[in-house]
Amino acid sequence: MIYTIENDFFSLGVKEMGAELTSFKSKKTGIEYIWQGITEIWYGQSPILFPVIGRLLDDKYHLNGKEYSMEKHGIVRKKPFRLVEQTENTLTFLQSDDEESLKIYPYHFDLFVTFKLNDNGLEVSHKVVNKNDCVMYYSFGAHPGFNCKIGDYLEFDNPQASVMNEQIDEESLLLDNQVELLKNEKRITLQKDTFDHDALILSGYTDKVISLKSNEHNRVVRFNFDSPVLGIWAKPNAPYVCIEPWWGINDNHDKKADLSEKRGIMSLDAHDTRIFTWSAEITE
Repeated sequence: MIYTIENDFFSLGVKEMGAELTSFKSKKTGIEYIWQGITEIWYGQSPILFPVIGRLLDDKYHLNGKEYSMEKHGIVRKKPFRLVEQTENTLTFLQSDDEESLKIYPYHFDLFVTFKLNDNGLEVSHKVVNKNDCVMYYSFGAHPGFNCKIGDYLEFDNPQASVMNEQIDEESLLLDNQVELLKNEKRITLQKDTFDHDALILSGYTDKVISLKSNEHNRVVRFNFDSPVLGIWAKPNAPYVCIEPWWGINDNHDKKADLSEKRGIMSLDAHDTRIFTWSAEITE
């Protein structure tokens, strides 16, 4: 099922499955800004990544002496959320732990996702609630895909002194080296081969805004985020780009004794909450 809202400027659609953003359209121009999930290219549109980001080594992790298996990007993106509140300008969804999830990730949690339309665009907030009497270890990420063309570019507001790109192998595991992607520069041009080796995994930036722009028109998607890692990805030569704020990162080839030792893992105290947000402002 798809739930919709609209205001004077934009319309919005969200799928029940995965609380996945499926449409974000300008009413002024009729432009659809969200990738439409063409199956033969990439079926996704805007998956939510929880409680891991990327791939675990051997798709497994250990917690408190027990081994668990978990697929890439976690457990919530392929399960339905429940609509718990709808207002004129917002939709709020909830997914909680269940008997199936506890076999994979042995924590009780609530994950609320709220989509809000405003005059300038869209804001998305995600609230993670730890329902346990102990610390909960987790990562969180968003993965929205925006329509674009080869030759379009992503641009920080200001030149970045040094932005590093983590290298990953064919198994989507981190290698032990980084490559400097930007040095006193601000633009990443989307080329046919940009994603031949999978995602760009960026760190070291100081701006927390990056804009999707084109030399062919004046439309701009201004993406605001506040994460320590930013994934940029698409299938090679595909007409979209995913801008992915990550609070966490893929595994490397070093086996960890416990999930708490994973690089970039976050901890949430018993019965505590944390909110993660991103927004997309549209200029036409």
